[in-house]
Amino acid sequence: MNIVVTGATSFLGAALCKELVSRGHQVYAVVRPGSNNRQVLEKLENDSHFHMIFRNLEELDQLNREISVECPVYFHFGWDGSGSENRKNPKVQGKNALDGMKALEGARKLGCKRFLFSGSQAEYGICADTMGETRECHPVSEYGKAKIAFGRNATEKVRQWNQAGVCRMEYVHTRIFSVYGPGDHPWSLVNTCVDHFLQGEEMEFGACTQLWNFLYIEDLVKGLCALAFCERAVGAGPDPEESGIYNLAGEADATKPLREYVEEIREICGGKGVCHYGKLPPNAEGQANLIPDIRKVKEKTGWRPEVGFKDGSGG
Repeated sequence: MNIVVTGATSFLGAALCKELVSRGHQVYAVVRPGSNNRQVLEKLENDSHFHMIFRNLEELDQLNREISVECPVYFHFGWDGSGSENRKNPKVQGKNALDGMKALEGARKLGCKRFLFSGSQAEYGICADTMGETRECHPVSEYGKAKIAFGRNATEKVRQWNQAGVCRMEYVHTRIFSVYGPGDHPWSLVNTCVDHFLQGEEMEFGACTQLWNFLYIEDLVKGLCALAFCERAVGAGPDPEESGIYNLAGEADATKPLREYVEEIREICGGKGVCHYGKLPPNAEGQANLIPDIRKVKEKTGWRPEVGFKDGSGG
């Protein structure tokens, strides 16, 4: 199958490209001109199944000028300003939502049948209990607000297109929780802990009392593929349970206080290093609990996470 992936040099995008190529799909990876992260895809560049396309996010409605074949599946991961400061910037995040609509138009021109978007747990906001797809969202950051805005606009646009007979497309909105594994940023919590603990160094943290849930990168891309290739990913009715929104996260028994994860990493590193809790402020979303419910995607596709945290972080 011919498949488009935007944001292909990101942690998630690069891992997805590798998985799709390994399955024998023709992958059209969209990369910004002059991208500093292009090297993460260098092992794929000589593969006949892999094709790199250079376009800026605001040009995604023009991909049909570069791609001459129909692409039934389109993954949109292209999103600027995912760092903590830019998550607060309404201008940056608002542009992302607008560029996303250009990606949707570009997908339509390429004959897309299923468009998958990488939403975020940040859409839910600060929660004290389970985060299911039907839960009302109250995002704190501009990042979370823009992800929701794009999802709503894309859902409505696809509905209009389908009703008017312009195309037949399904819109799938994934809400991705905390992902870790090879290829993640060196400043991520897991990688930072591993680097410092192996050196026996001291580390400062926030309170780390919030509940957390981790998903290994290989499990995530398999979940994305399960949604991309299942028989039908979007329900036909207005019931929120039958919407195209799906949480992608670890199992319920993987949810525990973040401090337990930190101590588990320290144990994996031979018990070296010293932790100082309560020293750092919360991130842009505040001290949010991550208590995901993934029953919907499991029931729909049969996918389930397979890699435990000890195996993933130790690798």
